[in-house]
Amino acid sequence: MTLVSARELVTDAAARGTGIGAFNVIHLETAEGLVRASEAARLPVILQISQNCADYHGGLEPIALATLAVARRAQTPVAVHLDHAERPELVDEAIALGFGSVMFDGGALPYDDNVAITAAVAERAHAAGVYIEGELGEVGGKDGAHAPGVRTDPDEARAFVAATGVDALAVAVGSSHAMTDRTASLDLELIGRLRGALERSGRDEQAVPLVLHGSSGVADAVIANAVRAGMTKINVSTHLNGFFTRAIRSTLDADEKLVDSRKYLSPAREALAGEAARMLRLFALESAGVAGRPA
Repeated sequence: MTLVSARELVTDAAARGTGIGAFNVIHLETAEGLVRASEAARLPVILQISQNCADYHGGLEPIALATLAVARRAQTPVAVHLDHAERPELVDEAIALGFGSVMFDGGALPYDDNVAITAAVAERAHAAGVYIEGELGEVGGKDGAHAPGVRTDPDEARAFVAATGVDALAVAVGSSHAMTDRTASLDLELIGRLRGALERSGRDEQAVPLVLHGSSGVADAVIANAVRAGMTKINVSTHLNGFFTRAIRSTLDADEKLVDSRKYLSPAREALAGEAARMLRLFALESAGVAGRPA
């Protein structure tokens, strides 16, 4: 297998009634660990590069080219996706670099601005054959889809998809970014209503998949129930970063004279890979031993 588009992976997961893991890349070791996880689980994965990650590396191109190269060498289907781009020009750059999918995040904008800019970005993405994810919190919301208490209204979600033409939609159902404990409570009933609202909202009268951001703060059982209720693309970053960082800390604590970074990055990469593989199985509803969501 090799590099594929998130369109293929998300569409297949939605048809099966299961979830697909979308994990954030921070540096090369993260990308390598996530591909190892995919290969160990024998399941596809989406590697995400955020705007913050691109800025950390001084631009999108260096980390993008490295991640694309890792994805092309994978033995399982791997997609590379631009995550949380708030600058339209960054989306254009990702498309030029060969990304098969992008996310434009206008969730913190006034509703009309979010619609207008997302629609323009979506038009350019579609012209290049690229899959695009949008984000909607609430009409008039200024803090994005994952501010405390924000919930996405199903009717507004349907109208947003129709007005922008996005292929997938990140919605607000109770999760929050950068949580280090897994205590978030998701509104499963709302997920079901959002799924119903978007079942025939696409340009080709196909369902528009739902995306769960902030999944690091959600317990396993709740995520599995969210997938059964209608979530498809499950984003995780902070939770996996914790495994990576704790492994580094443990290795350095055990040998204060250690200076070769490969010797502490390698166990960190393996720790991340192990947990990512477990999460891929969870999202695919394999660990629960059950079929996908009801038709």
